[in-house]
Amino acid sequence: MGLHIGDDAPDFTAETTEGTIRFHEWIGDSWAILFSHPKDFTPVCTTELGYMARLKPEFAKRNCKVIGLSVDSVEDHRRWMGDIEETQGTAVNYPMIGDTDMQVAKRYDMLHPNASGEVKDRTAADNATVRSVFVIGPDKKIKLMITYPMSTGRNFDEVLRVLDSCQLTARHKVATPVNWRHGEDVIIVPAVKDDEARERFPDGWKAPKPYLRIVPQPK
Repeated sequence: MGLHIGDDAPDFTAETTEGTIRFHEWIGDSWAILFSHPKDFTPVCTTELGYMARLKPEFAKRNCKVIGLSVDSVEDHRRWMGDIEETQGTAVNYPMIGDTDMQVAKRYDMLHPNASGEVKDRTAADNATVRSVFVIGPDKKIKLMITYPMSTGRNFDEVLRVLDSCQLTARHKVATPVNWRHGEDVIIVPAVKDDEARERFPDGWKAPKPYLRIVPQPK
């Protein structure tokens, strides 16, 4: 069966550019972003890894760790890091998982369970589905899953926006409306009944419909 939002994020042990990790242990009490790419030394992913390195301090402010993955070796990752720093102007500052047996990609439903062959012989097209982003909470459950085509660079600013939204929901039981940005009004989730809402939001709310209760973003 495939993975779904709300499922436990599969745990694994793997070699990374920063040593061996046990994934759930590595996450600890933090949030985590796991993002994958189909092959090292590919053009779109080179831009993505550089941008993520620049954005990492913003994730850190939100108690969120970042980790990358491909089905190439840690040695290839380290060689690729030089190209990324040279072309993108930022050194990769987060671990990258070497998944040469493809077991992590398979456990995260990014490759068919029967996928096989030497990873050095596999092309980016063979691994085209290994283009996903997962947001994982401190409870080790999947909060977001997005898979992109190889030709489309990912919008990591959007991932940051979703992380802000997920953290607001976890802390304050609010949801965020369409195109929401940090600091804008939010919506009380339906699971919070009016009596609880009055305790949580003593200044009240706007309600154009009973099910649409709008409040300022909690601090």
